Parts: sequence; C-alpha cells; structure tokens
Amino acid sequence: MRDKIFKFLELSCLLFSIFGGVVRKLVITAAINGGITNRSKNPNVPYSPEEIAQAAVECWNAGASIVHIHARNPDGTPCYHAEIYGEIVHRIRDRCDIIINLSTSGLNLPKGEPVSKAWNHLQFRPEIASFNCGSVNHGGKPFINSPEVFRALAVDMQKFGIKPEIEVYHEGVIEEAKLLTIEGILQGKPLFAFALGIRGGTSATCKNLLHLAECVPKDSEWSALAIGKSQLPINLHTILLGGHVRTGLEDNVYYSRGVLAESNAQLVERLVKISNIVGREVASPREARVMLSL
Repeated sequence: MRDKIFKFLELSCLLFSIFGGVVRKLVITAAINGGITNRSKNPNVPYSPEEIAQAAVECWNAGASIVHIHARNPDGTPCYHAEIYGEIVHRIRDRCDIIINLSTSGLNLPKGEPVSKAWNHLQFRPEIASFNCGSVNHGGKPFINSPEVFRALAVDMQKFGIKPEIEVYHEGVIEEAKLLTIEGILQGKPLFAFALGIRGGTSATCKNLLHLAECVPKDSEWSALAIGKSQLPINLHTILLGGHVRTGLEDNVYYSRGVLAESNAQLVERLVKISNIVGREVASPREARVMLSL
C-alpha cells in the first residue's frame, strides 16, 4: 500500500510540473508548541526557553526553514512576558539560522491586560510574526481581532521590519488583507497561512484548500496547516499544489493513529522524505528568505 501511495504522489507531482509550471522548493514551518497543546496530550511539548530552542534546532537539522513559537510559563500556560520571548530568540539565534516566526495571538491573554501585550516581544525583531486580521470562534472560544487592534499591530510590525504572516481561518480574512494592502497598511509580498480544521473555521478538505489558494493575490506566498488527523493529508495536498507546509506539535500530537509523535523533528523529517520522493526539494532558511522576500 505504501508503495502505491508513493507512486501516486510521484505521478501527481509530475502532472503538477507539466500543467502547473516549475516545481518550486518547499518551505517547511515547524510549529513546535502553540499556546494550547499541553503535556497531558503529549509529554514532548516544549515549555521552557531551553526546551523550545532545542526543539527549534532539531527541526532546523531535520529540514525546517521556519520555526513558529509561543512562549510558555513553567506550568505550560501561555506566557506573554517579553523577556521570555527574548531569551527564546537569543538561544535559537546563537545555535542556528532558522527563520523565527513569533505568535502575536491574544487568544489567551489574561483579562485586564492591554491587547498590545500580545506582541510586546516584537522588539526582538523576529523575521516573521503571525498577523490576525479576522475573527473566528476558535474551538468554541471567540477569538476577536478588531480592525483597531490589527491595524495597531500592523504599524508595530512595520516599525520593526517584520513580515506579517496572515492567518487565514476563513475566506473573509483574505478579503480583509486585500483591503489592508490597498490602503498601504500591509506592504510587500503577501504571506498567507491557511489554518484548516479549527472548530468555527474552514474545514480541512482538499476542496477548501484549493479554493483558498485561488483566492489569494497572484503574487502571494502561502502555506497551509491542519489540526489533528487532517495534518498530514493537508500537508500532502499542499505540497502537490505548490504551497508551503506547516507541521508540529502545536497542530497535531500524533505521528500516526494512536501513536504519539516523539518530537517535532520527527514530523518535519517525514515531510522532507515525502517532498523529496515527489521531486520537490526542500528550501534552506537562506533560500526561504529569498522566496518569502524577508
């Protein structure tokens, strides 16, 4: 069965190269911990700055070009302390050249805190940071991103020279981003990340993935992720469609049905293998910086 699957992937990639143009290199993002996934689900989720940095280096060695990071408190709860993010950034930069992508999500921001605290770590100048310009019921919890808030975030990202990764939970986010581009609030080559399978958002199907890919501006770069069991199928479809991929314990704690992933790097290694099999080389961080106009 596995041989048949790989043969299918090889044929699909060949057809893509014939009808879809030149096969571009693949940029892999490792979302190593998130702000929700905890060790009760998988004991390998990194919490401390050292654990997060170690996971980032392992993913870099495995073939990831980008690492997406949320800071955590020692008990695993979401952390919004700038100094913790700063320690994480410094530890990673001391050990490898992977592209750092920091979360700016205020989904778990404690009540009473100013919303700007969700991105107070931009002072450490990650090359990419998440940019939420649309609201969604995220897993049953309202995730509100008002125009006032995301416009303020955009200003700070421009101030520090950071690339916004536009987090797409549904098509309306793409349309909002287009308006922000027309207004000059978002500048440069757009970078979209389709987040599929989140309760309240767009379901993780190939049809929906294709539709979103057709909705973004032609000069855009885009990647896709999916939650849980949909992670690998969406990764595979994305590779064949010419997009970039995200994997990691933030989105899925399993390697296969009933088998917990041993590490983030294990999930990255699988995508590198699959991508190489279908003839799509994996981009290095240096190459990814050029492709994404960082």
